Amino acid sequence: MAVTCMSDNIGSGCAELEPYALRVTDDSMAPEFWEGCIIIIEPRHSAQSGQYAVVDYANDTTFRLFVEEGGRQYLKPLNENYAAVEITGPFTVRGIVIQRAGTRRKHHKHYEYA
Repeated sequence: MAVTCMSDNIGSGCAELEPYALRVTDDSMAPEFWEGCIIIIEPRHSAQSGQYAVVDYANDTTFRLFVEEGGRQYLKPLNENYAAVEITGPFTVRGIVIQRAGTRRKHHKHYEYA
């Protein structure tokens, strides 16, 4: 698992449709997202190829780059020490990353998708 929930409200009531924060728990998405940084997830959008997404797949919740290539779908880490995973069964997109926050202002970044 690459993320930890920052709120007890995930999955209950109106919070399911509101952005929420997760803390990155490993270096699989480094250097863009380092261990310990906070990401803001927008749950109202499904992932498109090339977007950072939080996905439930194979009994795990994973934060990865969602990629579609040649009719196949993958969850790809940015750190080459981790393997990409081909999605071959049912999965649920929990949301896409719209912001990264860190301890310094220079670490904050917004992700805009067309």
